[in-house]
Amino acid sequence: MSAEKVTTTEKTAIGVAHSKLILIGEHAVVHGQPAIAIPFPLIGVETVIEQVSGSIKIDSAFYHGPMVHAPESLQGIVRCVNRTLDYLDIPKQDLLIRISSSIPPGKGLGSSASVAISIVRSLFAFANRTYSEDELLELANIAETFAHGQPSGIDTLTITSRSPVWFEKDFPIEYLDLKEDYYFVVADSGRVGDTRLSVESVARLLKSTPKRIQRKLEKIGELTHQAKSALEKAGKHILGGLLDEAQRELEALGVSDAGLNRLINFARQEGALGAKLTGGGNGGCIIALARNEVHSRQLAEKLRKYGAHAVWPFVLKKQN
Repeated sequence: MSAEKVTTTEKTAIGVAHSKLILIGEHAVVHGQPAIAIPFPLIGVETVIEQVSGSIKIDSAFYHGPMVHAPESLQGIVRCVNRTLDYLDIPKQDLLIRISSSIPPGKGLGSSASVAISIVRSLFAFANRTYSEDELLELANIAETFAHGQPSGIDTLTITSRSPVWFEKDFPIEYLDLKEDYYFVVADSGRVGDTRLSVESVARLLKSTPKRIQRKLEKIGELTHQAKSALEKAGKHILGGLLDEAQRELEALGVSDAGLNRLINFARQEGALGAKLTGGGNGGCIIALARNEVHSRQLAEKLRKYGAHAVWPFVLKKQN
């Protein structure tokens, strides 16, 4: 799916958004350290707005019915829809919002942010209005704030990007210029993680043992700076080692678990240059750096046979 795809007719409008992955820096980014995130175009969300008489209705895999009766899990999306409708002066009636997603929720792949972005894009298309990047991010982050409590903002930024993103709170966004292709494999543990709970658990640790946890967060920040250099200088073997080091720090923060560690260790045993969790952790997915395209396909197949719930080999391409 193209993240930029927006079409409209008299009675319908469509907005699409792809997924995202945190390569390195998760959790530390919430506390002022940098992170690197990459667009993940293999899975995404499409939202279709249809003009249908009556109250606003949502049609999704998780809920079908009037928006006013949507469950708690969709309240962030409801707030995002209401705010966007107000912003665009669209009456809050006579709309059917169809959400179709191939992104598994609760896996650290930006599901909630992708849904929000696709909805905002579709509503702007329905209103026949163009949007700025700032407008898109501000409206989509309404859903993110509800979902995650204290979102870094990296999800929405990466989902609207075609390049790897260097994100650091209160600093300008940078887009990384790669010198070679990097082959990754993402494997789903099959268990849902709760990013909000994981973020809150790290915050509690930081409050109870501030010096120790601050050192861990700063270490992840240092590894992220080194990973940026490795990406920009075609140092895939160095990058692999940095991913392994970041995983050790994440384990020390208590956000990895036995299921993730099992997949990570298996990927390393099968020749991955490095592997770690991606996203909030305690469930969700891992990301492994393969040696090349052939190895990425082989590693994906082995992880699938080993019990990963879903596996996606993909390439992060250098810029021309």
